[in-house]
Amino acid sequence: MAAEPPASASVAAGATLPYGLKAGKPYDGQTIKVMAVNTPQFVALQMRTQQFTDETGITVKWLFVPFKALQEKVTSVGVAANGNVDIVNYLDQWGASYAHWLEPLDPLIRRDRFDLDDYPPAFLRSVSANGKLYGMPVRSNVQMFLYRKDIFDALHLKTPRTWQDVIDAGPKIRAAYPGVAPLACYYGADGNRQNLFMWADFVRGAGGHILDDKGYPAWTSPEAMKATREYIELYSKHNLCGPGATSNVEQDARIAFQQGRAAMLPIWQWAYAAVTNPKDSTLKPEQVNFAPMPAYRAGDPPTTVVNTMPMSISMYSKHKEASWEYLKWLANPDLDKRNAIERNVNGYAVRNNVVNRWSSLKDPQVNAANSQVQLAEFDALRGKAAPMPEVVYWPEVADLASVAINLAVSGGDVDTLMKDASERAHRVVQRELR
Repeated sequence: MAAEPPASASVAAGATLPYGLKAGKPYDGQTIKVMAVNTPQFVALQMRTQQFTDETGITVKWLFVPFKALQEKVTSVGVAANGNVDIVNYLDQWGASYAHWLEPLDPLIRRDRFDLDDYPPAFLRSVSANGKLYGMPVRSNVQMFLYRKDIFDALHLKTPRTWQDVIDAGPKIRAAYPGVAPLACYYGADGNRQNLFMWADFVRGAGGHILDDKGYPAWTSPEAMKATREYIELYSKHNLCGPGATSNVEQDARIAFQQGRAAMLPIWQWAYAAVTNPKDSTLKPEQVNFAPMPAYRAGDPPTTVVNTMPMSISMYSKHKEASWEYLKWLANPDLDKRNAIERNVNGYAVRNNVVNRWSSLKDPQVNAANSQVQLAEFDALRGKAAPMPEVVYWPEVADLASVAINLAVSGGDVDTLMKDASERAHRVVQRELR
C-alpha cells in the first residue's frame, strides 16, 4: 500500500483524511483510554497523539503498566466488564483467553477496506483466535541472536549459525574471558513463561511440536524430549550460562549482556537498541553484532519465535468507533516508519527499532537508522517463523511447561518432569475442549 500524505496536507487540500480516518470529526469530544505496557516505543506514540486529536477531536489517555503486572491488569479489564478502558495491549499468547471480551476487528477492516497485506502472516496469526482477528500488531518482535563482536573477533570465532556453534564457542570464551559467561540464559519461571521461547526453538527445530493438531501437548515425543534435554544441557552440561541462570528472566539476561557479563544473548530484536544505548549499556555499537537465531542442525533454517503485543478494543468500551479510529492511526505505514527513525519526539529522546509491516522492514531509512536490524527480521520472517500456540488454555498449559523446565534446570529429572507436566496439561486441554 502506497504511503499516504501527512494528515495536515490532506486537510489543507480539503480531501478526506488519510489512513481511512473519517472526515468531519464525527467523534469530536470523545475520550478513549489505552492500557499498554511501558516501553519507549509506546511513550513516543503517546507523544505523537496530539496530531490525531487535532484531526479527529478524539482525546487519548494512556495508562502505562510494567510488563510484569500487565497480564493481571489487562485481565481485570475483562473481569470488571465496565468499559473504563477502551483499548488494551497484551502479549499475544494471552489473546485467545481474552477473545470472549475483545471486539472482533474483521467487520471494521472490511468496512473501511483496511489493507492487511503489508503485515507478515506470522504477526497476523499471533493476533487471531478461532479464525477472527482481535488486535492490530503494533509491537511486533522477532527473535535475534546478539553477540559480542569484539570478543568473537579477538578469538577468531565465526558468527554462530547452529546451537553446536554456540556450544563450541563456550570453552574458548571462558578460557580467554573468565569474568564473561558465554551465554546469557534465562530459565526462571516467574509467570511470564519467558523460558519457553528458546525451548520452542529447540523443539520445533528438532521436528517436534509443542501441541498436536488437536491442541493436546506433544512435547513428550522422542524428538521433543531430546530437544528439551539439549536445551537444559546448555546450563547443566556445557556450562554456558552465568550466575543466576536458573532464576533469571529475560530482563536479567539482557542486563548481564549490557554490563559485559555475557558474550551471547538470544532475545528479541528490540533489545539491540537497548544494549547499544549509552544510557543503559556499557557496550558500544561496534562491540555488538546480531544474527538470526541459531539453527538446531547445520543446513536447517532457524526456527524463530515471533511475538506481538497487539492493541485490541474491549467489547465493553463505550467508544468503539473512536477507538477503531485510533487503531487505524496507530497502524498507519508512515507512523510505523517514523517511530523507528526519529530519535526525538517532542523533546522525548527515544531509541526504537520495532516495526510491524513488510514495507517498514525493507525501508532503507528505517534500516539505516537501526543498523540493518529490520533486514535481518525480514529474512527470519520469510523462514520458519511462528508465534507460540494461540489457544485459550495456553497460559495454563504454558505455566506447567515453564515450571517443569525450571525444575529440570535446577536439578530435577527432565523426562519425569516434562511427562508429568504433559499429563497435567492434557487434563487442562480435556477440560477446556469438552
